[in-house]
Amino acid sequence: MSDDEQRGGGADFVHRVDRLLGDLQAADERPVAPRRRADAERNRAQILAAAERLFAEQDPRSVTMDRIAKAAGVGRATLYRSFPDPSSVAVALLDEHERRLQGQLIYGPPPLGPGAPAGERLAAFYLAMLDLLERHLPLALGAETGSARFRTGAYGFWRVHVRTLLAAHGVRDPDPLIDIALSPLSPELFQFQRHELGLSVERIGRSLTDFARQLLRSGDGR
Repeated sequence: MSDDEQRGGGADFVHRVDRLLGDLQAADERPVAPRRRADAERNRAQILAAAERLFAEQDPRSVTMDRIAKAAGVGRATLYRSFPDPSSVAVALLDEHERRLQGQLIYGPPPLGPGAPAGERLAAFYLAMLDLLERHLPLALGAETGSARFRTGAYGFWRVHVRTLLAAHGVRDPDPLIDIALSPLSPELFQFQRHELGLSVERIGRSLTDFARQLLRSGDGR
């Protein structure tokens, strides 16, 4: 390009260069977001896997964010970007198992799903929850310790389900009874019965199915 051409078309030349640089920069930046998402997903998977081991190996209530970060091989900042506390990590791990049960309550065959009397459905729900607690007790203890249990999304779902059964049975004022019906499923109570008293899941299940049927005897419930 001659000096005259550069002088005459200087503004246009600068514009073309700026546009070219902008295109190159955009092309270079496009893959960054997917890479970051992949990194975040990999970190999340490492965190969840490490936390599940910790919850299984020690008292879940003693698991700290520092221990999770070290076991996962990630920094504290990376951990806190995904989870605010150990309980939220346990909730994420437990969520998949609880969602599967929730689907069975809505769409599954009776007596767990719709189509059976309320007492039989409550009994089936108790047995399904006992199975979940038996297989995932460390996670349940980590996610639902103390009053935190009442604030989880899963507990809210169980409340709606039990209230629906009570109302379907004709209980005049079901709301005070909901949490009484759910109280035998406390992770702390299950741990005490299974690991301190040595009761079998089958024995606990028989008692709870009897309790469900007595709670919702045939009749209008009024």
